[in-house]
Amino acid sequence: MEFDLTALPPLDQYKLLASTIVPRPIAWVVTLSPDGTTNAAPYSFFNAFGAGPPIICIGIGARAPGNPKDTGENIRRDGEFVVNLVARDNAEAMNITAIEFGPEVNEIEQAGLSVLTSSKVKPPRIAESPVAMECKLHSIVDFSSDRSLVIGEVVAMHVWDHAVLNAARCHIDTPKLNLIGRMHGGGWYTGTNERFDMPRIPVADWPIR
Repeated sequence: MEFDLTALPPLDQYKLLASTIVPRPIAWVVTLSPDGTTNAAPYSFFNAFGAGPPIICIGIGARAPGNPKDTGENIRRDGEFVVNLVARDNAEAMNITAIEFGPEVNEIEQAGLSVLTSSKVKPPRIAESPVAMECKLHSIVDFSSDRSLVIGEVVAMHVWDHAVLNAARCHIDTPKLNLIGRMHGGGWYTGTNERFDMPRIPVADWPIR
């Protein structure tokens, strides 16, 4: 069946995209509110988009028309944020930080999490997260008053020591991170440890038909 997204309202566009582009990694973003309160919220319209420079992108919407989310406003103002990745053991805490608290509420505290000082940006990182990426704002693309694409440059990364195979060669034992991804519907997620190995085929080894 063909869907004409140019003729569909945003909610229906979202349903189609979110139920088919899966699993999506989760950016558990930490920023600082104007009064210094730590803000944390998860976003699954997120991914890495290259190295040299190392770029990540996050799609951030509004709570409602004219009511922007704290994360986007904090990034726009301060130009710094930390993207933490979510392990299976973090899932329930991550879900708590998705509650739409006001800007005066510290989601980290509500979720029973702790933080560690970042090395290159002001917002802290989540201590319980297996991977944290300190980011500085590269640019923001505003698609509308309620939808923006945040483009950030990763300036430092922290990875669990026991998941680092070879620090000099930047080799990571990815399965040990036990990350989760966002699936369809209101609350479906998946693990990332069901996998298969399929090496790339050199063109010289392929018999042209």
